[in-house]
Amino acid sequence: MSAASAQSGGQIPFSQELLRKATHMGALIIPVGYEVLSLSRGAMLWIMIPVTAAMILMDISRLRNWWFWRGFAAKIGGRMIRGHEYAGDFTGASYILISVCCTVAMYDKPLAVAALAFIIVGDTAAALVGRKYGTHWFGGGRKSIEGSTGCLVATLFVAFLTPGLPPVTGVVGALAATITEAVSLKIDDNISVPIVSGLVMTLFVKMIGPF
Repeated sequence: MSAASAQSGGQIPFSQELLRKATHMGALIIPVGYEVLSLSRGAMLWIMIPVTAAMILMDISRLRNWWFWRGFAAKIGGRMIRGHEYAGDFTGASYILISVCCTVAMYDKPLAVAALAFIIVGDTAAALVGRKYGTHWFGGGRKSIEGSTGCLVATLFVAFLTPGLPPVTGVVGALAATITEAVSLKIDDNISVPIVSGLVMTLFVKMIGPF
């Protein structure tokens, strides 16, 4: 999901990576809608839990090769599926929807909105910058310094645009999101980045203050 070496196994072509990340960016409608529509935590969960359950069911249909996947869904999203997802893993869409439910349930709205936007925007920047310009690789060739830099710039941008998010708290969250994205090699970063960055911001506010 994040900045990855073109030589790593299971990588989709860059053109398909662009399409996948464009779809990923479309998920911004979730945190933006949470904020703009002034939804309560409960209302947001009432919306997102059924959507998440439907996506998980679609992934199960893919993994078990049910007719719904073979006859319909594969024609729409099959080209964007990564090798490890074909091999038995859920897609990033399922993971990010799960993280939406957890993040909304756990954190205050400005922190949850920022944490979710961090993974959507930051992961996209990390992947595209890393695939296009990455030369200094780490994490077994799956991450790059260039990709992580792109992630940091993107998450800082999010931090300063999130309504109600104190600037210093946002910077701390952006740093936490970038570091988590860089070290998330075994845990899907769609889960780890929002949960960790939201937790770090929550602890920062409680211990230091909403700066």
